[in-house]
Amino acid sequence: MAEGEKIIATNRKAHFHYEILEKFEAGLALLGTEVKSLRAGNANLSDSYAVIQNNEAFLLNCHISPYSNAGPFNHEPTRTRKLLLHRHEINKLIGKTQEKGLTLIPLRLYFKKGKAKMELGLGKGKKLFDKRQTIKKREQDREVAKILKQKR
Repeated sequence: MAEGEKIIATNRKAHFHYEILEKFEAGLALLGTEVKSLRAGNANLSDSYAVIQNNEAFLLNCHISPYSNAGPFNHEPTRTRKLLLHRHEINKLIGKTQEKGLTLIPLRLYFKKGKAKMELGLGKGKKLFDKRQTIKKREQDREVAKILKQKR
């Protein structure tokens, strides 16, 4: 985490379900009530994903809870939001996402210098065998750490 960043939400399952090949930082086009809700930490990235349509990037299915003090002027919690990327990044992503099996996954949502940002990962879906390997490696690392802790 860089200095001046405040993490709002992370997608903890992303690294388990996908092999992340490349990461991108994108801004978000948000409404005022969405920003206030994010500052309160009310966001969920678990089922969200990003797509490229008409040379623009969009975030779908990201749940940002309604702001409690907004009254009748609140936002739709799972509305489609525009991602702000440079043209060369979008062109690169268009080429990559058209390849077989690559998708854009939101990894984390954070504030950087007062602006809402999202870290996107270009990922390839893992097979069941790869997921089992990940679990096995994690358990082995835990056991090694436990043994080292006992020896101290």
